[in-house]
Amino acid sequence: MGSCIHTNVAAQEKTKIKIERAGFFEKDKDKYPNTSVLTRDKSQKVLISHDGVLMTCNQAFFYEDRNFIEAFGDVSLNQGDTLNLKSNYLEYNGDSKLVFAKGNVILNEPESNLYTESLYFDRNKQEGFYTEKGKLIRNYTDTIYSRRGTFFAKEKKYRFEKEVDLRTPKYNIYSEVLNYFTESGKSYFFGPTDIISDDSNIYCEIGYYDTTYDNGYFIKNAKIDFEEYKINGDSIYFDQIRNYASASNNIKILDTINKTLTTGHYAEIHRNIDSMFIKKRALIASFKEKDTTYIHGENIIITGKENEQIIRAFMNGKILRNNLSGKCDSIHFDQKTGIAQLINKQNNFKERSKKIKKPILWNNKSQITGDSIHIKFDNEKNIIDSLFVFDNAFIIEKDTLETGFNQISGKKLNGNFINGKLKEVDIIKNAESVYYLRNSENDLIGIDKSKSAKIKILISNQIIDTFTKINQIDGNVYPEDEFNENDKLLKGFYFREEEIIRSIEDLFSEDKEFKLVKIKNLQ
Repeated sequence: MGSCIHTNVAAQEKTKIKIERAGFFEKDKDKYPNTSVLTRDKSQKVLISHDGVLMTCNQAFFYEDRNFIEAFGDVSLNQGDTLNLKSNYLEYNGDSKLVFAKGNVILNEPESNLYTESLYFDRNKQEGFYTEKGKLIRNYTDTIYSRRGTFFAKEKKYRFEKEVDLRTPKYNIYSEVLNYFTESGKSYFFGPTDIISDDSNIYCEIGYYDTTYDNGYFIKNAKIDFEEYKINGDSIYFDQIRNYASASNNIKILDTINKTLTTGHYAEIHRNIDSMFIKKRALIASFKEKDTTYIHGENIIITGKENEQIIRAFMNGKILRNNLSGKCDSIHFDQKTGIAQLINKQNNFKERSKKIKKPILWNNKSQITGDSIHIKFDNEKNIIDSLFVFDNAFIIEKDTLETGFNQISGKKLNGNFINGKLKEVDIIKNAESVYYLRNSENDLIGIDKSKSAKIKILISNQIIDTFTKINQIDGNVYPEDEFNENDKLLKGFYFREEEIIRSIEDLFSEDKEFKLVKIKNLQ
């Protein structure tokens, strides 16, 4: 080991320290053996040079045999135009090019000033460090405090450690380890880090922030708390100037004002225009109501301010709330009116030969379809108020013993909810029905098939209890063995039991496959 050290030292080019100027020169072999004492005069300080650095001071002790300087009083060390070191006291070794400065130390480079009580600097490595607290000021805007720090001159970088506090006019960054580039203003942090401003709190354990352009990238337990949103994700990008954030993988966005939780694997938030976009297993859960309402789409867009939000769920739109669920191509929910519209795209010519999948709802054991379905929420009570089905309304429910299907169809359907449960339904215009009549012992009395202007249905215990035909046009009750098999199903019958949404996981069952993006780590 010793030989290696000897080789490295021998390989270094050693030059003697040179005294360029001194007002007074003193050499006292008894008092200062092998030492020259250099003192300034009234007009000029002592000037010393060595391999590209210039030192000035009020007094210096030059130990010639050791090629070593001790400098006192108003000391300054300049390394070209890239670095200037000031202190009350300085030691400099001409052989190793090691510097030690103490007392009101200021390390200046073009972009910043570091203030500390003592500093070690290695000219060979172009690295310095302090261990007794330090303060860095960059461009009069960024101020960084820390207990320890290391300066890398070639990279124009500081590595701050222990109780790091970066302060700007807009925010503070608190971290345990922070790498800071003085030329660009970019800071990279490792370990628990908080970024706090007037309207946002950011937390992560790995990340960076650009203090020049006010944007950052955060990973590992990353989260942002705005006044109205709390965002969690595997990675989050934030641009303060644009008031914009995007997040990837395992995202949760809590809207504390509108009481919603939005999840997915990619999201963008534009706060200036009150807009949010989310995709990849996108889901918004509204917990304002007694029962949580879930809305899903492969893409979800949310716009609008408090109590005026509009939620649009595109592609595989689905809704789930307690015993009510539904699906369609897209869902449009207007918070102001309280109406959620279930909409299907228009079927093209090629699809006419197929069974057309209309928007569909399942309420307990009933299947409800139509060309368009609207669910109305009571904004004050936060419960479902009513249901509207426009054009080709159709209700299907399995008979009690599941030997057939009770069916009611018509032009339009209006439904009323009481305490969040569907209790009353009106089928309006061109109402037709097939209904299996049973006695109290569940014996089949006959099958009722009829046409009416209107049918009113009352629901109890989650099943159709009674229905009343108004202005009946045609109809009869048939014994089961006399009822034509072809008449058991009304025109447009399409039972979709296999599509029923029973759980949150069912909401994603038909989504296109996707891959999570690979989160890039910071170098």
